[in-house]
Amino acid sequence: MAPSSTIRAADAVARRLYAEGCRYAFGMPGGEVLTLVDALEDAGIRFILAKHENAAAFMAEGAYHRTGAPGILVATVGPGALNGVNAVANAHQDRVPMIVLAGAVDADEAQTYTHQVLDQQAVFRPITKASFSLVPGAAHVIADKAVAIATEGRPGPVHIDVPITVADAQVPAEAPPRRIKASPVAPSGTDLETARSWLAQARRPVMVVGLDAMVEGAEVAIANFAETYNVPVVTTYKAKGLLPEDHALALGGAGLSPLADRHLLPLIEKADLILCVGYDPIEMRVGWRDIWDPTTQRVIDITAEPNHHYMHQSSLNFIADCAASLQAISDGIAPQETWAQGEVAATKTALAQAFPKEDTWGPAAVMDTCRQVLPRDTLATVDSGAHRILLSQMWECYAPRGLTQSTALCTMGCAIPLAMGITLADPDRPVVGFCGDAGFLMVAGELSTAAELGLKPIILVFVDASLSLIELKQRSRQMKNRGVDFAKHDFAAMGVAFGGAGHTVTSRDGLEQALKTAMTADTFTVIAAVIERGAYDGRL
Repeated sequence: MAPSSTIRAADAVARRLYAEGCRYAFGMPGGEVLTLVDALEDAGIRFILAKHENAAAFMAEGAYHRTGAPGILVATVGPGALNGVNAVANAHQDRVPMIVLAGAVDADEAQTYTHQVLDQQAVFRPITKASFSLVPGAAHVIADKAVAIATEGRPGPVHIDVPITVADAQVPAEAPPRRIKASPVAPSGTDLETARSWLAQARRPVMVVGLDAMVEGAEVAIANFAETYNVPVVTTYKAKGLLPEDHALALGGAGLSPLADRHLLPLIEKADLILCVGYDPIEMRVGWRDIWDPTTQRVIDITAEPNHHYMHQSSLNFIADCAASLQAISDGIAPQETWAQGEVAATKTALAQAFPKEDTWGPAAVMDTCRQVLPRDTLATVDSGAHRILLSQMWECYAPRGLTQSTALCTMGCAIPLAMGITLADPDRPVVGFCGDAGFLMVAGELSTAAELGLKPIILVFVDASLSLIELKQRSRQMKNRGVDFAKHDFAAMGVAFGGAGHTVTSRDGLEQALKTAMTADTFTVIAAVIERGAYDGRL
């Protein structure tokens, strides 16, 4: 039988997403998105039923970090779509390509019908790169535009409202030509020659590397440049691992821990050339606002988009590809002796001493034990809270995306669904999700999804029955303890109740045994590490 000359508009969207490499979609269906789910499955994209749209979007992000294809969130009209707002806003700020497919009431129906009808595009426009309402005559074009906008430049989410009858409307099966992706661009002209002369003259160069470089896959170029010119590398905390953190020139993630920044900022202040390579300061805290003066220090900014943030200024701005720019700046420039007084090694030593690993027990001991026991290639996720600040310093990453977190929006409840999405897309890699007890309680129901899918991540819960970071801030302001404490719960038992394994540990030996058991388990494992209240004091 000859293939049909028409397909559903929903099929046009699904086939374009499949062609982009998407193999998973996450969400919770309602009657308004049944055609979408059907089309995604027919196209070869597996639909994963989550328990909440917010968690589904984080699962989609986790899958993206392993596949490189945009994440897909499917949400039904009204409350379903609105449930995903937090994680969609996170994708926007954390530069995560995501296609948000939302059911919608038909436009003509909405004129005389009000149940669950609201302007979803008005909701999503401020937290996405673009918002569309699918129409049959442009279904192929809208799908292609959505992919292009989500993935090019700085990535981010794109929302598509799909009215009920539009999803089923027949459109031509053959899509028009897709837009060709732009080639990488390198700097040229007078500013390039200035940058090259500055590199030749530099004796104390530093690289500050961020999300743009991670998205562009510039890790090899960064390592080659750093090693050739003996340039220390500081990363944002989501870009950890762009240079393996056991490398002599890797100084780890900055901008989250004030304790770490006390050692990193003096080195940057001494630099005579600062190379911002894909450095997107959306992750950084106020302590990184205007930390250099481009009138007295030479600063080269290589970014995917113009500087409209004004968190810092530079001496030269290149809107260009990170790897191509480093090649153009360094081509033919002979290496010179740099940091002749051993400042880089001294800073790396000082950082190690600032975050000691010798504790008998406590959050640092938990993190150190996990890093020692779990394989080197373990992929980690972490929820927001005090534990994240400490983990971002203590968890060494040896490749990009080795530690996934919500860095710009800093939302709680992400570690477990991120770990699930990563495990689903990369089942042969060990995965551990670090979360506080409050963050765990926000998304505990998704453990049932992990059991249904046969996923085996390790979930490590720091149990101190308090919002530790907020409680610490409360005390620092000499306020009474209010609204930050809650009861202790049996998290290990929750893991068992949802179909996994569970362990409660109070020592390094107990944790080591639980981790070894978890690595051979045939299901997910929840490990509840009970720590003292105030255990993060002086550690962050």
